[in-house]
Amino acid sequence: MFEIEQKYRVSDRKELTERLAAEDAVFVSENENRDTYYNHPCRDFVETGEALRVRREDDIPMVTYKGTRRPGLVKAREELEWRLDPGDTDGTHMERLLTVLGFREVATVTKRRETYRLGSAETAMTITIDSVESLRHDGEPGLFAEIECVLPTATPDDSEIETARARVSDLARKLGLTDPESRSYLRMQFER
Repeated sequence: MFEIEQKYRVSDRKELTERLAAEDAVFVSENENRDTYYNHPCRDFVETGEALRVRREDDIPMVTYKGTRRPGLVKAREELEWRLDPGDTDGTHMERLLTVLGFREVATVTKRRETYRLGSAETAMTITIDSVESLRHDGEPGLFAEIECVLPTATPDDSEIETARARVSDLARKLGLTDPESRSYLRMQFER
């Protein structure tokens, strides 16, 4: 799949959830994500803009690779993701494989995530509200929202990407999200 997403800083959670309700967004889930990131043994993912992680979503392990970003203000890149269980019930086998292959563990980011869905199956947008413990400010976890549109192909053309980017930006305006954050949680954690 190919993801189009943008993260925003949130100053008022209540206002955001009220706007989500006004747009008929459906609450999907609330969970904890614990993401452990790895760097490639032969190239620096910071330089290439790639990411490789083992995510534990309420202890369900998944592996995710995010490719290099396409130029533009709203992130656009290929994403590969799959569950590791039942053969790897806690993700330790995958982490061991990565280590044996020379990948280096970089850091872990933990967040509390609320997920909402908006639109029909063909036009669905996902909105998450993330409380990131390692990005505390004024005694509170860092609060962010991400808007994501997933394209069904790994190789969309430029017009499909631009249409999806416009949809993300339009929804952000409707939700009152005006403070975009282009950095990943991992980068923000390192730059504190």
